[in-house]
Amino acid sequence: MEHRKNKPRTIAITGCSRGLGRALVDEFVAAGHTVAGCSRSAEQIQELAETYPQGHDFRQVDVGDDAAVAKWSAIVLESVGVPDLLINNAGIINRPVPLWEISAEEFQQVLDINVAGVHYVIRHLLPSMIEAGRGVIINLSSGWGRSVSTNVAPYCASKWAVEGLTRALAEELPDGLAAIPVNPGVIDTQMLRKTWGEGAGGYRTPQQWARQAAPYLLGLNASHSGQPLTVPG
Repeated sequence: MEHRKNKPRTIAITGCSRGLGRALVDEFVAAGHTVAGCSRSAEQIQELAETYPQGHDFRQVDVGDDAAVAKWSAIVLESVGVPDLLINNAGIINRPVPLWEISAEEFQQVLDINVAGVHYVIRHLLPSMIEAGRGVIINLSSGWGRSVSTNVAPYCASKWAVEGLTRALAEELPDGLAAIPVNPGVIDTQMLRKTWGEGAGGYRTPQQWARQAAPYLLGLNASHSGQPLTVPG
């Protein structure tokens, strides 16, 4: 297993410009893997491209836009090749208020990015992975995709959807491929601070988390397909 983890991989990851996504990019690149990533933030994507200019590919993409994802996926396949590991990490959280105070527009945006975005990325990249006969899809879920809490109902709905979507996809995949819903755990991110405020400060930083999470994710394979997993720690 250790040899498999260390073998250079081609990794595609959404939401790569900050938080968990950015921390994973740094770990993957440092370990010698090739990374293609996307994010909605043009400024942060430019900074990533300047930090890692050789052999990697970073683009501004809104994963809630199917046409934009289709273009990005074609670029990924052309620039770095078929992903060995696809990580759907992009996500947003709603304002921390009761469900009836959430506007239709805000509710839809959470679903567009957290659920539809996962589908769009899979729809455009998975066929090439199936043709290659290999690949692991990791859809980052949440503790709130397996439990609930007050004032985050839209986010809970989206992550419960990711859990169901991923486990159903695992039933559809041919042998040799995997789809795995992974709860990253509780990390001190901007998203968590949006709901917990300073209370998030007692948890691991994204960088601390990624040092353990990156090798863990690289160690997942077809034998884990369909299993709801959680990053240790």
